[in-house]
Amino acid sequence: MSEFDEYIRQGEPGKKEKAAAWQTAIGLQDVDGLKPSAYLIDTARKHIEGDISIDDVKQMLDDYYKSKTARAEVEDERAEEADKVSARIEELLTEKAFSFSPEYLARIHRHLFQGIFKFAGRYRDYDITKREWVLDGDTVLYASASMIQETLNYDFSQERQVNYALLDTDKAIEQIARFISGIWQIHPFGEGNTRTTAVFTMKYLQSFRFEVKNDMFKDHSWYFRNALVRANYNNYPKGISATNEYLVRFLRNLLLEEDNTLKNRDLHI
Repeated sequence: MSEFDEYIRQGEPGKKEKAAAWQTAIGLQDVDGLKPSAYLIDTARKHIEGDISIDDVKQMLDDYYKSKTARAEVEDERAEEADKVSARIEELLTEKAFSFSPEYLARIHRHLFQGIFKFAGRYRDYDITKREWVLDGDTVLYASASMIQETLNYDFSQERQVNYALLDTDKAIEQIARFISGIWQIHPFGEGNTRTTAVFTMKYLQSFRFEVKNDMFKDHSWYFRNALVRANYNNYPKGISATNEYLVRFLRNLLLEEDNTLKNRDLHI
């Protein structure tokens, strides 16, 4: 989103932080093929400039879509989702709070999708499949609905035991990739799992005081999702094994500012 690049270049701390968060928030909508409205861009600029608060942004969006719905003028029904979720992601990314727990993961989902999905913040109670372009129409095997809570608890407990102080950078990034891909494979929610996982990942990395390169999610959110898919897909008759290779490339660019090539066609089986 080049609309906000001027604030990144200017270097004013407050504006730079908010602009980076907005870029990431809007870029993440691409994982579900969503695009923000021109109204959101204009409203986000006012927020970055300090003219309005994030609460003002959310209220203005609510009023805007109530008005458009009343006049039957909504051109893209999913633009409302993109706009509201973008504002909520920006709010979470600039919030100085984090809790390493399955409950916080559910809180993120509830915060992002309240009023958009009826099941916001609740684990799914049905099993799912998703046809993936990167898998040539096949699906990842997601966790059984009956095992979601138990599996999440196990993955978080295992990650808590990792002492990152004893790991070099390469091993630390590989471990983070394993944890993130495992959480995503559980797919605890009916929809919105990738955006929820991405926000949780950024908050988790920030808790380690990592300098997160936000434009990675702005420019490569679809690659991030496809990397998660490939990290959880096995098809032995076709000689395909699950691999974190692509997710590690993404994380190395995100955290170490490397320049690994990130092309979606490279992930296609």
